[in-house]
Amino acid sequence: MTYFQRLVVNSLTFISLAVLFPNMVHVHGIPTAIIASFVLSLLNMLVKPVLTILSLPFTLVTFGLFSFVVNAIMLKMTSFFVGTEQFGFSSFGAAILVAVIMTFVNTIVSEHTMTKYK
Repeated sequence: MTYFQRLVVNSLTFISLAVLFPNMVHVHGIPTAIIASFVLSLLNMLVKPVLTILSLPFTLVTFGLFSFVVNAIMLKMTSFFVGTEQFGFSSFGAAILVAVIMTFVNTIVSEHTMTKYK
């Protein structure tokens, strides 16, 4: 999946989750979702590798489930940089739920594009 496709998928996922879970996820509009997707991609490139290395013992002990917590931390950082009044979560648990759903959606879309080009 290309970078642009990932931005579109993440933006649509943010908007969809804000509609499905209005009490847990807040997205002010489509431009905010696009900005949040872009900020998340930058944080995933710069900060996530460091957090992944630092949390490696916890990830190994929990058989990889702690990676959802790392993803939730990335989402909360995205909310901080975009602005919590524009893009935010009601709690850290909501961020973990969004991280799980986004992982699931990105896996399905990635698998679909992988089989499309084989």
